[in-house]
Amino acid sequence: MDLQGKKILVTGADGFIGSHLVEALVSAGYDVRAFVMYNSFNSRGWLDQSSPDVLSAIEVVAGDIRDPYGVAKAMEGCDVVLHLAALIAIPFSYVAPDAYVSTNINGTLNILQAARRLGTQRVVCTSTSETYGTAQFVPITEDHPLNGQSPYAATKIGADQLALSFYQSFDLPVTVLRPFNTYGPRQSARAVIPTIISQIAAGAREIELGALDPTRDFTFVRDTVKGFMQVAACDAALGRSVNIGSGFEISIKETAELIGEAMNVDVEIRQDPHRMRPAKSEVERLFAGVDLAKELFDWDAEFAGRAGFVRGLAETADWFQEPKNLSRYRHDTYNI
Repeated sequence: MDLQGKKILVTGADGFIGSHLVEALVSAGYDVRAFVMYNSFNSRGWLDQSSPDVLSAIEVVAGDIRDPYGVAKAMEGCDVVLHLAALIAIPFSYVAPDAYVSTNINGTLNILQAARRLGTQRVVCTSTSETYGTAQFVPITEDHPLNGQSPYAATKIGADQLALSFYQSFDLPVTVLRPFNTYGPRQSARAVIPTIISQIAAGAREIELGALDPTRDFTFVRDTVKGFMQVAACDAALGRSVNIGSGFEISIKETAELIGEAMNVDVEIRQDPHRMRPAKSEVERLFAGVDLAKELFDWDAEFAGRAGFVRGLAETADWFQEPKNLSRYRHDTYNI
């Protein structure tokens, strides 16, 4: 499918990945409508930090992904929907699981139902590597069993299966994209890399973290954005879940050490029990298998391997060390 000339709706456009995706789509010349979470401050989240050229090129619609009527109105006239809107913080899913069901499952259902009624030509739903749980084999392929070890992961499994069921039941042209651990500028401090960087940038040399031994396959945000654009254009991906990742596995402890090196500081890592997941809920190992993405749309991460990860960390750290950016983060507070 050629995306040129298509009207593209991005849900969750005010968020970390969503704002980067909107900017990339505009840069590529696409016609973009940005769906952001309504709030009384008229804030458009991270889109407010985009350049005037980007903001003048997009249509912004405020609403709530949980509202089926508002979602359907936002989708009218759009050919492609890139659905990113979700609650994603794992620790908060232990506190408010009902909110995750409403947002992640029902919100996705609203997208699918509207797409079916409107005849939307392409829907891409955002998944997460957390749906696999701790790796039973590596690299983790799309055939790996799904195992929801947190309420967040369980709701994303539910949303993924709903999306795929609409392909099977109604021939809805939908794909599930499953990025592994995206990081980069603008990410919330509820994630580990911004947690480390923001503490160091604020002057801390004792870094408080949760579990140190789990491994992750970190994917730089521009690579994740590229994956969205590629999979949206890929007819062969319809009805499938597709992983994207960097092809590199590293522990949280070593990640913190690499960040210290990138920022030219010596850090001492201290485990904070409040930051630990419940024992059976911790995902111990994630490592992406990306052969399917390579086969379907020639996937190739720009920030691949250890060298790519070091480059991505350096760029992320530079962004966080800008005073205007760092001031948006409460480095001394655990962000669940």
